[in-house]
Amino acid sequence: MSEKNLKIVLASRPTGWVEESNFRLVEEAVPAPADGEVLVRVKWLSLDPYMRGRMNEGKSYAARVELGETMVGGTVGEIASSRHPGFAVGDKVLGTQGWQRFAISSGQGLVKLPDPRLPETAWLGAAGMPGITAWMGLTQIGAPRAGETVVVSSASGAVGSVAGQLARIAGCRAVGIAGGAAKCDYVVKELGFDACVDYKAGGLDAALKSALPAGADIYFDNVGGEILDAVIRRTNPGARIALCGLIAGYNGGEIPIRNVFNLLVNRIRLQGFIVSDRMDLWPGAMKELAGHIAAGRLRYRETIAEGLEAAPRAFIGMLKGENLGKQLVRVA
Repeated sequence: MSEKNLKIVLASRPTGWVEESNFRLVEEAVPAPADGEVLVRVKWLSLDPYMRGRMNEGKSYAARVELGETMVGGTVGEIASSRHPGFAVGDKVLGTQGWQRFAISSGQGLVKLPDPRLPETAWLGAAGMPGITAWMGLTQIGAPRAGETVVVSSASGAVGSVAGQLARIAGCRAVGIAGGAAKCDYVVKELGFDACVDYKAGGLDAALKSALPAGADIYFDNVGGEILDAVIRRTNPGARIALCGLIAGYNGGEIPIRNVFNLLVNRIRLQGFIVSDRMDLWPGAMKELAGHIAAGRLRYRETIAEGLEAAPRAFIGMLKGENLGKQLVRVA
């Protein structure tokens, strides 16, 4: 194969905000698969907030990326060469090939795209890991009942947008929190949330009080920090909080919870979760999400960066909230 493989590796560990200098672009020969392996040509790369934690030195729920290693990431690709009985050239596959154009795989963790009705990018967003994350936090921890009020932070993002729409499908009132008037308009007018609070507009506590006249029964939290603290003040007795992410602290910021008293008095259940802990739930969740998308009940948007070289800048922009919906990189 005359083509070259490009990959982006971790060059240094960030201190505070990620910088483009933390990454390095490497060019090398395209690898050839051995017996039992396939060569995947990556078409689409998913950029997600969890990648920030993988760049750190300390321990986390998953292995860190070592210096010089290819950055991790979910991908949709096509089998370019196969010496594996389960895959043929041309098969479209969902996997975790990371930030590179080509990757060798033993086939473990590689899944053929299961539903031809959906665009292939949907398997990296609303029907894939972000959508499953939303489904798991809402259904397994939130356990919504019709008529309840569900609050979702980062409501215009890949996870939050699905969580709020699933709440609406379950017969709940959905209130989003997002940064900026344009994102709030998208959350309400396109995604169908009942209300949206713009945390960048100031007066967060008063805005939440207005948007939650009957309080909050479920909070799907993607950010932590002051927003988590403000929502806790508005929770009802017996409320459930699904702690999905703490993006407010990913770059060194503090993530205080001052209203601990409310957790006790209102008997609130706050539970963190990691979507990869329950892989047994993935097939059913993917099938349900795909059905909602195909039927038009679940909508999504994508922000697309062109070319692998654009991944570092797009990743930094996503951490700063510059994207709308799912952040992707068109690799091929």
